[in-house]
Amino acid sequence: MWKDFKAFIAKGNVMDLAVGVIIGAAFGAIVTSLTGDLIMPLIGWIFGGFDFTSHFVVLRLPADYHGSMADYAALKKAGAAVIGYGAFLTAVVNFVILAFVIFMMVRFVRKVTEESEGKAEAAPQGPSEVDLLTEIRDELKKRP
Repeated sequence: MWKDFKAFIAKGNVMDLAVGVIIGAAFGAIVTSLTGDLIMPLIGWIFGGFDFTSHFVVLRLPADYHGSMADYAALKKAGAAVIGYGAFLTAVVNFVILAFVIFMMVRFVRKVTEESEGKAEAAPQGPSEVDLLTEIRDELKKRP
């Protein structure tokens, strides 16, 4: 069983997938920072200080909660039932940015692949099998 497991792990696709997951997680952190630290504050500035993460609706408070009613993180930590539509909007923006970047990467790879295949097809090719066989036949007919 151990030998089969090692063979499975050593396959190229599994290793490629592992590398992809690790790089994807790191890329996700970059997109989260891009959204949270650059894009959302810029959107908030454009709309007059609108901070998306601080927009939520409190459905139910714990009986022993005495903290700020404007602190989303504190309310969530205390176990309050809160609908965080601002955090959801930020997650949607994260997803759209990530999906667009992945789309652009796939589009670029597809374009490069098509160009390299087009160059390979444009190279001059020798005679086909039928042409070669026809030439051989004609040469054999010429012999006595």
